[in-house]
Amino acid sequence: MSNGKSPDSDKLSYKLQEVTDAIHEYSVLSQGDILAILALLRQLEKLHRQIRDGIFQESLPSNRQALYSLLKDIEAEGGWPYIERMRIQNLMMNLESIAEEEG
Repeated sequence: MSNGKSPDSDKLSYKLQEVTDAIHEYSVLSQGDILAILALLRQLEKLHRQIRDGIFQESLPSNRQALYSLLKDIEAEGGWPYIERMRIQNLMMNLESIAEEEG
């Protein structure tokens, strides 16, 4: 392949895109159902934590060259993956602005 990827890597990328598409479709179908969307976000956070604390940590490089390569990739591809929680303060501000609009 011209991009340096193996066929297995391409297959994994395709599967990841399928999963991403399914999650996006679920989120669109759940629009307006805040509990379903909240459940989705909780499930994604749980999955993120399981992957990070398990498979990812077990796969971390064991030598400097591999670690350097990983850090270069993290820097080049947009940083460390992180799922940010909405802060309660932000949620309260949103609720206040809604109440002001309605009042």
